[in-house]
Amino acid sequence: MAKKREALDYHSSGRKGKIEVVPTKPCDTSRDLALAYSPGVAEPCLEIEKNPEDAYKYTTKGNLVAVVSNGTAVLGLGDIGALAGKPVMEGKGILFKRFADVDVFDIELDTHDPDEIIRTVKLLEPTFGGINLEDIKAPECFYIEEKLKEIMNIPVFHDDQHGTAIIANAGLINALELIGKPIGEVRIVVNGAGAAGIACAQMALTLGARLENMVLCDSKGAIYKGRTEGMNPYKERLATERPVRTLADAMVDADVFFGVSAKDAVTPEMVASMAPNPIIFAMANPDPEILPSEAQKVRSDVIIGTGRSDFPNQVNNVLCFPFLFRGALDTHATAINDEMKMAAVKALANLAKEDVPDSVVKAYGDTKFTFGRDYLIPKPFDPRVLLRVAPAVAKAAIDSGVARRSIENMDRYVEALEALQGRSKEIMRTLINKAKSCRKRVVFPEGDNEKILRAAQILVDEKIAIPILLGPEKTIINRIKSLGLDLHGVQIIDTKDSPKHRQYAHEMFRLRQRKGVTLAEASRTMCRERNYYGAMMVHMGDADAMLSGINAHYPETIRPALEIIGKQDEVRGVHGLYMLVFKKQVVFCADTTVTIDPTAEELAETAILAAHKARHFNVEPRIAMLSFSNFGSANHPFTQKVIRATRLIKEMAPELVVDGEMQANVAFDPDLTERQYPFSAIKGDANVLIFPDLNSGNIAYKLLAKLGGAEAVGPILMGVKRPVHVLQRGDDINDIVNMAAVAVVDAQQANEHELNHHCY
Repeated sequence: MAKKREALDYHSSGRKGKIEVVPTKPCDTSRDLALAYSPGVAEPCLEIEKNPEDAYKYTTKGNLVAVVSNGTAVLGLGDIGALAGKPVMEGKGILFKRFADVDVFDIELDTHDPDEIIRTVKLLEPTFGGINLEDIKAPECFYIEEKLKEIMNIPVFHDDQHGTAIIANAGLINALELIGKPIGEVRIVVNGAGAAGIACAQMALTLGARLENMVLCDSKGAIYKGRTEGMNPYKERLATERPVRTLADAMVDADVFFGVSAKDAVTPEMVASMAPNPIIFAMANPDPEILPSEAQKVRSDVIIGTGRSDFPNQVNNVLCFPFLFRGALDTHATAINDEMKMAAVKALANLAKEDVPDSVVKAYGDTKFTFGRDYLIPKPFDPRVLLRVAPAVAKAAIDSGVARRSIENMDRYVEALEALQGRSKEIMRTLINKAKSCRKRVVFPEGDNEKILRAAQILVDEKIAIPILLGPEKTIINRIKSLGLDLHGVQIIDTKDSPKHRQYAHEMFRLRQRKGVTLAEASRTMCRERNYYGAMMVHMGDADAMLSGINAHYPETIRPALEIIGKQDEVRGVHGLYMLVFKKQVVFCADTTVTIDPTAEELAETAILAAHKARHFNVEPRIAMLSFSNFGSANHPFTQKVIRATRLIKEMAPELVVDGEMQANVAFDPDLTERQYPFSAIKGDANVLIFPDLNSGNIAYKLLAKLGGAEAVGPILMGVKRPVHVLQRGDDINDIVNMAAVAVVDAQQANEHELNHHCY
């Protein structure tokens, strides 16, 4: 009952239902209204009248899908009617938006007449870029989709059929690869002759399965040539000539089972009768045809998937339809054809073989996934699905001739898709592209750490950086093998056996001899302390940047950098910066990690360095010097320090937009600034925040990241002579890759100053 109450509260609390229409253009003034409606709206109307394709330019058509249902086959609830099915269709709209930024209108049609549905949907063609048919019972769903595809010039897709088929067959491809069976030779049983079952069978045939090796079953048994009871043309196409009459008969020596039928339809005895290494996709919801535990009791060699998230190999349609439509919409496709569906199958199958990012691992309770019997299909919350499936579908649409719009540069298209996942992806992609333009050597003192190794693989594969791994060579090599990585050619240095040990020790002694360090101590340090060795590599020019801290406390990483590399000659000290990436804006916060109680001169320096760093990210800085008062409203030594720092910045870097002292809310309220402080140099929101001390800076950035939902990139060290950056203990692989890109771009900037443009 608690679950029922929770579900009802979820749908009824606040604004009723799950979706709303949100305007994408301002409509706050009479001018806005004149542009949005009369008379301004006439202009795009006339353009579309002259050229109908301009509807994709001036309206939402190119990103709008209709989810159409008559409620005759809703989930496991059956024919509950169009109105009762509306919550499901709204939910479908949420999934489209959440996973692929596709807008949806749900349309529930109160009719059982398939021809009436066809006529109605056809009349909606001017409104939508695609039609997703949903929860319409078989065999009417086949007829409706076939007719609509014939008469409509936009994609029509019945997800209950093809979505399930695409995911299940992606899993089948990988399962067959694991056990070494060619698809043309395996025996396949499909139980459930409705929309999903027939589509699974047809897709397997398209992949190369043979009809003579396939048996389709329904509630009355096997579908065979000559059977008359419960038949229709769609079943007839898949009727077998083999002398099997029951599901149990069909399962004997079968290699593959697709189930889209009912709970407990498969018995342990049936599983025992199957061929070696049987593949079972028991997809009945909410309870599968057989539970994995029951199948595994009788067959230790079974490979099994279900429709449930609490078992391995979940067949979840959300892995397909948002991304399939994304690719179709972006090419203005006239249809979703077999080539596009097959592209989706292969993209999903290939993705399952790639290393799984930490964001996915965390989303599933820190469970690690590696391609194999328990991981044949990517997880729904894997952000890479959009970046693999949509481009594959778009390319297939173009190659097969159903696209009305070509995509000339697929790499840029992938970057545009990545931007849909959040501003942080767009910002980091810009930086990563800069890093790729001139790769640099990044040394990782924690080279035996699993996350570092997996990040190094991405850096190599994506050509972002040249990683150098410090640590015991045998340990690192064994760990690379156990993780299934390919880091052949990556330099591994065991500091205990390094041929440069003596040279580095003498250089450390030279640098630190008047700081109490003897040559013997320097020799021991170079041997044992990898952070010192890494810093020395950067100092001596054997590496361009250092990245460390995943296993260490913050000071343990900074101290070697300061002692060996040191601060830039022209700066007073080292400063820490975090970039906070929100959905619609980027904010740089400093100092958040280093200087506890900065002077006015140090605050000014922090601001100038932070402004330069913002420009690395293609952000034009607007600097707010924060305090608890506004422009002299409180006279206190704390505020006087910020006032003096602001004055110094204007003297030292007059080209920068900076003002203060000001409270944080004023920095982000341009209307308030315009009314009460029209003299402020900051017009619009600030994007570089300089805090008066470490207390406020550290607390603020962590609150913004946690409660404000921002992605924090950092800490980025500013003022060090050569690039050194610090990782945090909780950083995932993407964080490490991002920070490596930051380090590479810093190294590029440093080399520009030294007129050294050497790239790797």
